[in-house]
Amino acid sequence: MDSNIKNNHINNTFNVKESEELSMSLKRLNLPKDIKGLTYDQCNKLCKDIRTILIDTVSKNGGHLASNLGTVELTVAIHRVFNSPKDKIVWDVGHQAYTHKLLTGRYKDFNTLRKEGGISGFPKPSESEHDAFISGHSSTSISLACGMAQVMKLRNQDDYAVAVIGDGAFTGGLAYEGLNNGGNSDLNLIIILNQNDMSISENTGAIANYFSKIRQSESYANTKLAVKKTLDKVPLGKNISNVISRSKGAVKGALFNNNIFESLGYIYIGIVDGHDIEAMEKALNTAKMYRRPVVVHVHTTKGKGYRPAEVNPNVYHGVSNFDVVTGRQKSSNLNGKHESYSNAFGTKILKLGDLDENICTITAAMKENTGLSRFAEKYPARFFDVGIAEQHAVTFASGMASMGMIPIFAVYSTFLQRAYDQLIHDVAIPNNHVVLAIDRAGIVGEDGETHQGIFDVAFLTEIPNCSIYSPSCIEELNWSFDRAVYHESGLACVRYPRGVDKTTYPRQEKISDYYLNTSKERSETLLMTYGRTFDSLYRTKTLLYNRCKISTDVLKLTKIYPIPSEAINIALNYKNIIFFEEGIQNGGVAEHFLDELLKLKFSGRYTIQAIDGFVYAGTVHSCLERYSLTTQTMYEFIKDNLSGKADTFNES
Repeated sequence: MDSNIKNNHINNTFNVKESEELSMSLKRLNLPKDIKGLTYDQCNKLCKDIRTILIDTVSKNGGHLASNLGTVELTVAIHRVFNSPKDKIVWDVGHQAYTHKLLTGRYKDFNTLRKEGGISGFPKPSESEHDAFISGHSSTSISLACGMAQVMKLRNQDDYAVAVIGDGAFTGGLAYEGLNNGGNSDLNLIIILNQNDMSISENTGAIANYFSKIRQSESYANTKLAVKKTLDKVPLGKNISNVISRSKGAVKGALFNNNIFESLGYIYIGIVDGHDIEAMEKALNTAKMYRRPVVVHVHTTKGKGYRPAEVNPNVYHGVSNFDVVTGRQKSSNLNGKHESYSNAFGTKILKLGDLDENICTITAAMKENTGLSRFAEKYPARFFDVGIAEQHAVTFASGMASMGMIPIFAVYSTFLQRAYDQLIHDVAIPNNHVVLAIDRAGIVGEDGETHQGIFDVAFLTEIPNCSIYSPSCIEELNWSFDRAVYHESGLACVRYPRGVDKTTYPRQEKISDYYLNTSKERSETLLMTYGRTFDSLYRTKTLLYNRCKISTDVLKLTKIYPIPSEAINIALNYKNIIFFEEGIQNGGVAEHFLDELLKLKFSGRYTIQAIDGFVYAGTVHSCLERYSLTTQTMYEFIKDNLSGKADTFNES
């Protein structure tokens, strides 16, 4: 590809050689303090340099690109106006905080972004005092900033709590709970609403429409403050100010209607160009002067400075490593001979939708990522994107189910955590038939502890009238959805991992709730698991026999809850059971299985190898290896167990 095309792609940025030269400024500067002394020309050059560093790093390490490219100038302006860490900067979701990391002394380690032992892809207080709070889920920043500002007030600190939140996160209900609480206060709270008109999928709903229409001028807010200050200094000035304020409110309300923020008690400043550092500084300094809750509304372009990301910001929201010149991702779950689980789910649900007009699908701003694009295109009347609002999605689905529809809510495991109460109160208690397609179940890798899907089994198995399937391959995924949709009542869940199906184990002739693979020689040891871990465990069984002549049988669960009684009866015949689980141990299937065995007076050895805490960033393989869930580590673990080195009933 010629240089002209490359320049078109990386518009307004330097090339890599220029980046290496200019990055010396990031090494020399005492950040974030020294950024306040730069001229605007220097700031703009620094922003170009930062964009090239972002593109270069994410192209190698993967990560969130479009959102970070869109917030470069905004982040520079924030650090020029506020004094971190005394002022607390709270990044909503946190995936747009890469520039913040570069401006707070982490340039020299930035090449380790999202690598095991390296810099997190999200704010992390243990990494830097400038990261006010860990984040990874959306819509939390306003509530967090309210809490921090309240403590500042109690301690008589004259500092600020700043919440940086995108319009996509404003579709989440928690944002409004925080907004409502903060507006009814006199806190030093500043909310920066970054409107880029994109979440992971295009924003939908009334709030998105509202933000697309609202317009205010910065000069209005500046004039308003200046007039008030002048009148406060003259005799009877405060009385005149109050009369003007009431008159202004009446006229403005009649002509324009007050916006939602002013109605909730906030000073509103906006809309400001989020790529104009000088304009941003003026707006933020004005907000500080009020010393009460203020909303500063800025507009940015997601993917700014890299043409492919500007044109397709949803594609470049979260990316694997990619070629900078062409923009083509070097690895994709949808490419090659293997099919991704998300794509297979989309194919299956489309087929079910073709046959049954009662089937409808729901997403929480994840249409493309969960495989629902084709269903949405073919059956738009039966497809619903509710925005980043998992709680609403679950209750919305239950409402549809109560009217005879079959709603299928596709959601990442980590985000399903946000709707726990709704699963119990709105789905399980009325026993409405809602199907959950739980994507990214298990370990997901580099995004770290906020995104691993390791808790869904533990909290779902606590819910009465809940059934859970965990397929080990795509054939089982298709079978599981048939069962969940038409053979279960109440809450029915199918959980499956991120990535593609590369399993090689021999398929059973007829898929059922469980699968037993026995050795030619009778064995007293039973190896158990479910989900994608089974393929590795099956290879481990072969490895044990080929290397050590150790015979073992393997029992795989496809329906993991309620546990099939036949599987429990099979396990009773063994003296030694080792259960491998890609999920949190406390409350997991392995513990439930042990409970059932003990009820039937099982007296053998039972060992659990599962996850015993939060899973930190690393590749999926390295994380699985960490918990003895790969073929080689399972092999070593089983050898130790059979030689009597592992503890009975609990090993993690």
